Amino acid sequence: MKIMRLHRWPRDAQAAIRLQRRLAPQVRLVPLERGPQILAGADAAVSPDGQEVIGGVVVWDCRRQAMLEQRVARVPCQFPYIPGLLSFRELPGLLAALRKLRSTPGAVLCDAHGLAHPRGLGLSCHLGLWLNLPTVGCAKSRLCGTYAEPPPQRGGQSPLWHEGRQVGVVLRTRDNVRPVFVSPGHLCDLAGAVQLTLLAATRYRLPEPIRLAHQAVTAARGAAAAGPQE
Repeated sequence: MKIMRLHRWPRDAQAAIRLQRRLAPQVRLVPLERGPQILAGADAAVSPDGQEVIGGVVVWDCRRQAMLEQRVARVPCQFPYIPGLLSFRELPGLLAALRKLRSTPGAVLCDAHGLAHPRGLGLSCHLGLWLNLPTVGCAKSRLCGTYAEPPPQRGGQSPLWHEGRQVGVVLRTRDNVRPVFVSPGHLCDLAGAVQLTLLAATRYRLPEPIRLAHQAVTAARGAAAAGPQE
């Protein structure tokens, strides 16, 4: 998968925040032209020694309920952990994994936030600008905003509000399980973000491509922790 460079990577928090504020107005929240059936799930983690970012991507066929491709990449970790600036730490690993793909998915779901971010540029928004593809944030916990508990059945949802604006949805993907925090990333609106999340969340709380990407990253991280085998 070919990816054009969007910007250089800042090395400190102040420069990263300035870049977020410059990029946020470029995010476009628009209805999906048609519901893509080939989705990618993306997840990232830092190696146990803190030296590398491990990015994982899985391409998933929603109609066939089958994984088409899986890629993992490791790159040096060059940005500290700072809440609200996660994309500057993890995106280089995700982009490296995406560049290994043989195909281009119709949309990418991330284990991260999109619009539901203090400056309106969560990792999913940031990634969408890099890829020029529809992206969705589907996170396991809240970063910002207030909400009421959604109804208990699958598809139950309640709005997530931040500074007087709806930035996402708190969505139940299975009956009587903890909800996920869904927000649009780029080239996707809120309704489309919910649609894609439910389309891909077939058996578990998390959408299947995200869940599989997380498994791939966890396995790679475990291998790194074990060290070289004799």
